[in-house]
Amino acid sequence: MSNYRRYFIPGGTYFFTLVTHERRRFLTHPSSRRCLREAFKSIRIKRSYEMLAVVLLPDHLHAIWTLPEGDSDYSLRWKRIKEEFTIKYILSGGREGLRSSSRLRRKERGIWQRRFWEHTIKDDDDLEQHMNYVHYNPVKHGLVRCPRDWPFSSFHRWVKLGAYPSDWGVDLDPVNFRDLDEFAME
Repeated sequence: MSNYRRYFIPGGTYFFTLVTHERRRFLTHPSSRRCLREAFKSIRIKRSYEMLAVVLLPDHLHAIWTLPEGDSDYSLRWKRIKEEFTIKYILSGGREGLRSSSRLRRKERGIWQRRFWEHTIKDDDDLEQHMNYVHYNPVKHGLVRCPRDWPFSSFHRWVKLGAYPSDWGVDLDPVNFRDLDEFAME
């Protein structure tokens, strides 16, 4: 196991990447989106957080959260979101991937990769870079030609708020967005 250490800054802003088990491609299906939306909402009621950005791709998601002042426990929130999603998803007929003997011993389902990636946002420039990364990610993965064409993204909310023009990203080179891969671990 690596020596990766998580940083916990009370009231901090964080960039996250969560990946499905075996990179199975189910997150953008309607039932999966509903289950995830319900899990996000349920946990946000119990353990507040502000979701600044999110993009849902078939086999992974990226999100940026800000936690309440004095609170740094994003790990518990993600654990509960993954648990609630998994229960709802399986009950709705979703199928899980193969479960190794390790997963069986730990009583883990074959829905999510065990861990997630986190990056603590350092400043406004870092936040802007990660917001752009989140919103450009469907283009980077070849799913669409520009961010406005991907429906499962907070990009549309930020366009309505005036933070992005609707044609943002049309002329960008996807190669420029590979710089954050060290953070996203894709």
